[in-house]
Amino acid sequence: MSININYSSKALNKTSANVILFSNEKFNISNLKKFLSVNEYSYISDLLKTSDLKKKIIVFEVNSKKKIVLISIKKNLKTSDIENLGAELYGRINYGKNSEYFLNSDSLGNKHDIFLGHFLHGLKLKSYEFKKYKSKKDTRVISINVTGTKNKPSAKDQLNFKAIEEGTFYARDLVSEPGNVLHPDEYAKRLSTLKKDGLKVNIYDEKKLKKLGMHALLGVGQGSIRGSYLVTMEWNGNKNNSKPLAFVGKGVCFDTGGYSLKPARFMEDMTYDMAGSATVVGLMKNLALRKAKINAVGVVGLVENMVSGNAQRPGDIVKSYSGKTIEILNTDAEGRLVLADALTFTEKKFKPKFIVDLATLTGAIIVCLGSEYAGLFSNDDKLSKEIFDAGEKVEEKVWRMPLHKNYDKLMNSKNADVQNINYVGGAGSTTAAQFLQRFIINKTPWAHLDIAGMAFSKYGGALNSGGATGFGVRLLNKLVMENYEQ
Repeated sequence: MSININYSSKALNKTSANVILFSNEKFNISNLKKFLSVNEYSYISDLLKTSDLKKKIIVFEVNSKKKIVLISIKKNLKTSDIENLGAELYGRINYGKNSEYFLNSDSLGNKHDIFLGHFLHGLKLKSYEFKKYKSKKDTRVISINVTGTKNKPSAKDQLNFKAIEEGTFYARDLVSEPGNVLHPDEYAKRLSTLKKDGLKVNIYDEKKLKKLGMHALLGVGQGSIRGSYLVTMEWNGNKNNSKPLAFVGKGVCFDTGGYSLKPARFMEDMTYDMAGSATVVGLMKNLALRKAKINAVGVVGLVENMVSGNAQRPGDIVKSYSGKTIEILNTDAEGRLVLADALTFTEKKFKPKFIVDLATLTGAIIVCLGSEYAGLFSNDDKLSKEIFDAGEKVEEKVWRMPLHKNYDKLMNSKNADVQNINYVGGAGSTTAAQFLQRFIINKTPWAHLDIAGMAFSKYGGALNSGGATGFGVRLLNKLVMENYEQ
């Protein structure tokens, strides 16, 4: 199934099949006469008398070849409400054979032109499906032809919406790939193709990582026959050489837990353990596609955590890129090891304005927040508020969790500078964040988003139909647009 959205300045032809029109919240259609034939207007008016007007969308089957879709609009809708309304429309038209609909923008009255942009954006986001490995392909196409002369989004807004959709879909595609396909070697190759979008991509392989001293990251991947990588993606949209915004992602392409082996039940879900990196990649693609007027860098650590004769053992001690030594008490606390090296490298090499990292880091954050909020940990109040506010606006919500020196003590090791888990118990997500904070060496403003409960949805959400969500791409894009872009 694919969705095509086409814009036209032509007026709606009353004989057009499958029409989409907007009304007020009471389904008053008196102002829609000019878009309907006399018989259609009379027919719909009669049916509305016995219809459930609490619904947001009512579909009328005029005949075997024509539907008229009425959408009620309440006053003072937030942009997220508008997008959810568009997503609901997709659920009502996603059936049957190839379908063509004519949406008349003039029926919106004098709504701001961004209304329609957000409405169609929600519809498009909801339409995503990952069917790559299905033998029977769904070749259906739904075409939305936008007619009329009012309320259409500008060319710039259309570009911005398209860029965020492509970035989100790219992130979802990456997360949806099985581990035997998207292993670190393949992942690194795919990222090299982003050069065509205008990103500067550098791939650090094992030889380069050893030379740099990234033994925390390399230790996680040493049990796999696949390589381990650090990949940087730079976007220079601001020519004044200002400090970049930095985004860092955990890219564990498959996580067995290593010798601290995970239970077999649900281990198949561990193909999603690279979702933090996918968000960073999707965000960077989006920034490049819409020619964002900022400087930004995305950094992802790509590894596979496997069991073998060469795998890392509980009790091992490794030296990180920062110079700090880490005692590995549990090989399933591996994402923080990848991020430790990536964070210090990002801070030292790029000297960014801030660093935001994303990771499916702990099961504890799911126990705490479920699948409604990502956990936010930060050393900076201003950055935290900006992320929180951006999340509220796009409905990719975050909740700030505590950091404190007393938690920090729980990560002290007797044998090294730091240990990778808290063996005392409790505060699993906070102690993981405390661990990461130790690798922010120069007090750069930093935020950590634990997205373990948000990266994948078995049941679907408002703007996704189940599976990979691409959580964080829209959130961080909003953060950039509203606070840092010129």
